[in-house]
Amino acid sequence: MPAPNHLRAEQKEKLQKELKEEENSYIRERILILLLLNEGLTQARIAKIIGCSLRTVSYWCVHGDADNLGSLRDKRMEGNYRKATKEYINLLLETVDKEPQEMGYEFGRWTAKRLATYLAERTGIELSGSQVKNLLKKNKYVYIWAKYSLEERQDPEKRKEFKQKLAEYLRIAKEEPNKLQVWFWDGAFKVATQVRHTAPHESGFSLRVIRRKNWGKKGRRKKVPGQRRSGRVNVMGGLRYSDKKRFVEFIKKGTSETFYEVVEVFYKEIIKEWVEAGNKEEDFREKGPKIVLILDNASIHKKTDIVGKIAENMPNLNLEYLPEYSPDLNLIELVWHSAKEFIAHRLFKSVEELESQLHQLLNEGGLIIKWDRKLKNKGNSVNAI
Repeated sequence: MPAPNHLRAEQKEKLQKELKEEENSYIRERILILLLLNEGLTQARIAKIIGCSLRTVSYWCVHGDADNLGSLRDKRMEGNYRKATKEYINLLLETVDKEPQEMGYEFGRWTAKRLATYLAERTGIELSGSQVKNLLKKNKYVYIWAKYSLEERQDPEKRKEFKQKLAEYLRIAKEEPNKLQVWFWDGAFKVATQVRHTAPHESGFSLRVIRRKNWGKKGRRKKVPGQRRSGRVNVMGGLRYSDKKRFVEFIKKGTSETFYEVVEVFYKEIIKEWVEAGNKEEDFREKGPKIVLILDNASIHKKTDIVGKIAENMPNLNLEYLPEYSPDLNLIELVWHSAKEFIAHRLFKSVEELESQLHQLLNEGGLIIKWDRKLKNKGNSVNAI
């Protein structure tokens, strides 16, 4: 029996990495046998820890080669697709990474069956969709939802420049909040509503339930109401970076005029907060904090006359626009996402009930947000900076 620590450092590291990444439970078991053997455990002790037979442990202690992980596989693992040649597999892996349109097809994604058909035409080797799927799994491919991405439209230099500017803003806001406040702003957050007929002689309004993943019996999915006629509730507001305070107003439409009206209310609230802290309202322009509003490039935020009115009537306010196609840099996206998660699968009897719930969540501290979480937004992660 090998002595303890007989594995070289690179062998041990390779085995530990494969133990984490390997999908086949039998292979993981055999890797674990080699690692435990390296720790100086007896074969009987290893068998007891893993829960397998002593004969199994003895076999793989002798036949398992840390330098050749292929030695840990047996013929049963070859599957029923042995007629797939090396050339077939290479072509499969090359094809699956390409868009079907590149190959002259009209469909938008590869399925295992479509891949099998295409490869049969190219190679003459006919496999089933299941066999192709097994080949892909063996090569560590999984069939999952594709993610949205805006990276192709983003300007890396503009993003880098903005991040540097934002980092400086946030540093000052954190160290001297009395001098500078940074607010992340967004608007027209929509929640669809539905008309539901509860009986022939009456009707009522309720939210269309927001679907989220949940647990259910295998082969069955939970059902949620999904009526078709829709309306919506819109909100607009901001999130202060320093203390995560939120300001949210309900609006009828997301227009430039509405944007100005909401910002005007917001500005007055900042002045009110300043006065309540023991300052004089007339001193706000000269001594009050400068307010940086981080917002996207929506047309309602950039209309010339509206921007001019803000500059004239709200001198302490500075509009700072995100780089194009960069919603991941807007921290308030975490607020909207968390609010949607909270009301997911819930029914509301009226739009007023929904508005009351959202007001409690967004303006009265009812929404608990994990600021250290990461949220994928069009391919990039949004998280507290």
